[in-house]
Amino acid sequence: MFEDIKAALDRDPAATSVLEVALTYPGFHAITAYRVAHRLLLWNVPFLPRLISQAARMITGIEIHPGANIGKGFFIDHGMGVVIGETSIIGDNGTLFQGVSLGGTGKERGKRHPTLGRNVVVGAGAKVLGNIEIGENVHIGATAVVLNPVPSNTTVGGVPGRIARRAGKKIPGISLDHTNLPDPLADRLSNLQSEIDDIEAALKKQKDSLAEDREQP
Repeated sequence: MFEDIKAALDRDPAATSVLEVALTYPGFHAITAYRVAHRLLLWNVPFLPRLISQAARMITGIEIHPGANIGKGFFIDHGMGVVIGETSIIGDNGTLFQGVSLGGTGKERGKRHPTLGRNVVVGAGAKVLGNIEIGENVHIGATAVVLNPVPSNTTVGGVPGRIARRAGKKIPGISLDHTNLPDPLADRLSNLQSEIDDIEAALKKQKDSLAEDREQP
């Protein structure tokens, strides 16, 4: 649990002390409840793990199924509305923002939730659905909907999620700047507008040239 406190201190500029995180951060409270519930589930204790997870959900607004597997150094920023499904796997140093869902598609049985590698950041409101693998050092932009596997060292955005940036080397450290992630839809619209501007400029040039020809005796 100390790694989870350290993660909050490292990644949240508003965090000022261990005591503040331990007493006032709902994300840390939800993670702590999950780790207790998960341990009890591994010990085959009936009913109590789900009771703990539901109590934590009512208190924090964060729902983490005790069957999920979450690595060390996990951080949930703000956290309201976060849902982590039963068969989700999250590698070390994962970061989720508010409103994130790691859910199923409703069509699968068994392993039906996503697997996230190490150092994955999922932006606010993003949905990662189904039994898919997200590689290491991946940034998923806010409100993205990811339905297909994502390779390591990439940035994903849009609905449905598309790879918007691919790094040729490992991304050092963890960045919480998910407001400046590229938007593939916006990029395409910008390119389309540029093409329209070029066509309009060419038509205007041709129109001016025809007008000059008519004015000549």
